Amino acid sequence: MDLLSLKNGSFLKRFQVPISVVLIFGVAILLFYTVPIWGYRIPALVLLMVVSLFALIFDIKTVLISSILSALIWNFFFIPPLFTFHIANGEDGLMFLMYFIIALVHTTLSFKIKETEKINRDKEDKEKSIQLYNTLLNSLSHELKTPIAAIIGAVDTIKDHDMDLSDKNKKELINQIEIAGLRLNKEVENLLNMSRLESGSIKLKLDWTDINEVIHIVLSKLDDQSKGYKIVFQSNEKLPLLKIDSLLMEQVLYNLIHNAIRYTPVGTTIKIEVKIIDDICQLEIIDNGPGFPANELPYVFNMFYRLPHHKTGGSGLGLSIAKGFVQAHNGNIELKSIKNEGAQFIIKLPAEFSYLNNINNE
Repeated sequence: MDLLSLKNGSFLKRFQVPISVVLIFGVAILLFYTVPIWGYRIPALVLLMVVSLFALIFDIKTVLISSILSALIWNFFFIPPLFTFHIANGEDGLMFLMYFIIALVHTTLSFKIKETEKINRDKEDKEKSIQLYNTLLNSLSHELKTPIAAIIGAVDTIKDHDMDLSDKNKKELINQIEIAGLRLNKEVENLLNMSRLESGSIKLKLDWTDINEVIHIVLSKLDDQSKGYKIVFQSNEKLPLLKIDSLLMEQVLYNLIHNAIRYTPVGTTIKIEVKIIDDICQLEIIDNGPGFPANELPYVFNMFYRLPHHKTGGSGLGLSIAKGFVQAHNGNIELKSIKNEGAQFIIKLPAEFSYLNNINNE
């Protein structure tokens, strides 16, 4: 049996009819031996309750089969005379008819309720999607327009005044184009990453990874942006290899360190630490910048979050993407911050470890 099919419920859906039949018969057998204690009417209520539970889980076809089967079982095994479908007592016959009607009505009502709930959920999902789409457009319209305008302006200047521009001016304009292009590329990456998270299409490519190397790759990508900041990271060669998706974790660390650079003044110290605590890999990004106001902490990882009254741009997707990628590793991320004293992002990954590199070093 596939564990994945058990986890996502496809096993129950595929075999719901035989499962319901087995459960009905199992409950009936247990109840049969309690007849001397409770009588034969109490089992009807128990069987009806079982059918009611089925109505919450299974499709209407399965619930109808369970309703009819439970009524026949109650008649055959519990209503005198036993082991026959004949009902000698008029009161018992009325009870059997009422049981049958209640079971069918309950099944129909449960189906209608589930259908209504599904329609309402679909409507809410559609409204949320429209709201998300509008928010995304409003947020990105400015963030994409600014670098595009910078690129077009620089290109026009070079085209119209090529002969009049000095090599230094051309170099500055080309540098502006490069910076704007990188910013544009970053916003598009954020948009694509958020789309993957929202659609649930993230599939981890786990491999043995040296976390020191991942951090160095991220720092090299942020080399130009981190000028004027003191980045502190000391490689620890004794750290074990981690079985993680290195590309996703690169994106997580990039977003967090880039966020620290963006929201702290030049001269800020940004410290990166890696610890192994029991079976958890803990990464920390610490800065001594202005920190976050206490009332803003619950919203930091929300989509499109940006510090209020802050001039720094950005789509507000970086931290929510970081959280999504960490959760895809079954980990968690939290923020500890004191206003005017700094911020500390803590990532905890329940990663699989390998101490092969330690053996090689020895």
